[in-house]
Amino acid sequence: MLNIGIIGVGTVGESVIKILKENRDIISARAGKEIRVLKAAVRDLSKKRDVDVPLTDNADEILDDPSIDVVVELMGGIEEAYRIVSKALKNGKGVVTANKALLAYHRYELQNLAKDLPFGFEASVAGGIPIINALKVGLSANHIESLKGIMNGTCNFILTKMMNEGSDFKETLKEAQDLGYAEADPTFDIGGFDAAHKLLILASIAYGIDAKPEDILIEGIENINAEDIAFAKEFNYSIKLLAIAKKVDHKVELRVHPVLIKKDQMIAKVDGVMNGISVIGDRVGETMYYGPGAGGDATASAVISDLIEIARVGKGSPMLGFKRAMESSNLTLMPRSEIISKYYLRMCVYDRPGVLASIAKVFEKYDISINAVLQRPTNEESQKASLLFSTHLCKEEMIQKALDEIESLESVSSRPAMIRIEE
Repeated sequence: MLNIGIIGVGTVGESVIKILKENRDIISARAGKEIRVLKAAVRDLSKKRDVDVPLTDNADEILDDPSIDVVVELMGGIEEAYRIVSKALKNGKGVVTANKALLAYHRYELQNLAKDLPFGFEASVAGGIPIINALKVGLSANHIESLKGIMNGTCNFILTKMMNEGSDFKETLKEAQDLGYAEADPTFDIGGFDAAHKLLILASIAYGIDAKPEDILIEGIENINAEDIAFAKEFNYSIKLLAIAKKVDHKVELRVHPVLIKKDQMIAKVDGVMNGISVIGDRVGETMYYGPGAGGDATASAVISDLIEIARVGKGSPMLGFKRAMESSNLTLMPRSEIISKYYLRMCVYDRPGVLASIAKVFEKYDISINAVLQRPTNEESQKASLLFSTHLCKEEMIQKALDEIESLESVSSRPAMIRIEE
């Protein structure tokens, strides 16, 4: 018997309890023993929940109960969750969590606390997709050259609708909220922060690199408009919010932002609320992982997979998948300024003679080579036109300096918009 206590009984917590009951036979067969919920902790006991396990509003009743073997943390948040998970480990209990924000900030401290105790977090990234296990076990013989992930279903739903139906961003966001795909305050999703937390977890497993969200490049999708969509279609691109980790020499790029990506790439075909992650290993080549990235049952499935593994093995393996330094070269985080990419730029300019020449002069100054240019018709009332550019490869530092200088030109009415091109 594996006795567990659950802290946080929201959508995922209810699904965990339900699946453990309804799929008891197959779970027990695979685990070799029954997995039983002894107690669950909630914030508000007066709120009705569709579960048949004892409830408490005191998490310490679970943390201090010697008969509970594993604590399942599903409460969310960072610092209070860190306190609870730390106490569980100090009390000798295994831990399973779906809390990506907690791990984005405290994964290395928790690994040091866990030592040989089991610590599962498959549900923290991409819901029902077993990407954690793939990196820790399935691809463990490989140096990971890169990984690219669509890891936020809200953004992917919005961008898919905009690409396929020409929908406006604000209208599509409202639809996502009405369907329950986006929160009332969607900033965490559409700003790229949710995907960034997940990327940091995967990068720790792939590269052993310790970085916080504040250390990496994060941009959201809120500024994408119909002109960007039209440019993408004209040049056979899709627009996706990608989380990217890439090893370049002894450094690792970590970044989350919208990208233009050719439609024939596998990850470009991941549409709607689904998630997809492409991983390239030096021996296996490219592998692709696809599935639901959120939702009660999908996330609960990943939680229970960790519980089954704990029941089978009875002890922990290294939490992040390695027992000593991952790379003899000691990989470091690449500064944002050194990232090299191709870029798409959208500029709103006054339709005057010499505008294009003045912009081209700035590009030349910063050694930026233009690949394609499109001009949209002038608005007769405002006398403004849109110029759309794509560049060849250049450094992030140079493109940012060029954008600063172009913004200051009298012929340019606002700061140019920019989307990176990923190939």
